[in-house]
Amino acid sequence: MCENHDMINPFEPGQVRDGNISYGLSSYGYDIRVSSEFKVFTNVHNSIVDPKNFDDRSFVDIEGSECIIPPNSFALARTEEYFRIPRDVLVVCVGKSTYARCGLIVNVTPLEPTWEGYLTLEISNTTPLPAKVYGGEGIAQLLFFEGDEEPETAYADRQGKYMEQTGVTLPKM
Repeated sequence: MCENHDMINPFEPGQVRDGNISYGLSSYGYDIRVSSEFKVFTNVHNSIVDPKNFDDRSFVDIEGSECIIPPNSFALARTEEYFRIPRDVLVVCVGKSTYARCGLIVNVTPLEPTWEGYLTLEISNTTPLPAKVYGGEGIAQLLFFEGDEEPETAYADRQGKYMEQTGVTLPKM
């Protein structure tokens, strides 16, 4: 289905390991990669994180093959893969156990029918220690659910505000 609908680009038809945290097609899902583009949150400016009035001084941009997330903090990142979700499919994202066992939690809202773009990921470091994330390697797994029928109104029909996002996308109103 992924290849027929160009749902994932680039698409890796098998698990890639080779010293990396794995990514690619798995038994019942797809392991996605985090890019080398990160926004690490900081309290240097004592800003309040407010989704209705977001202050972009709340983070520091980092580009590189590795990102250190401070203790009890989090970072935003994006996937290497671009997604096009068919009208009869809903996608749920869950974290990979390799990172979960290190106290890192990956959060993504569902990928709704007809949504497309690069996923913005929220990576929380729940530990009292700095944590390292590797760009270009696996970060989470997507689970695909095909509906018996198409929804009456899908994401593109509503002109969703996160449609076709290209980079790490901050909260929008």
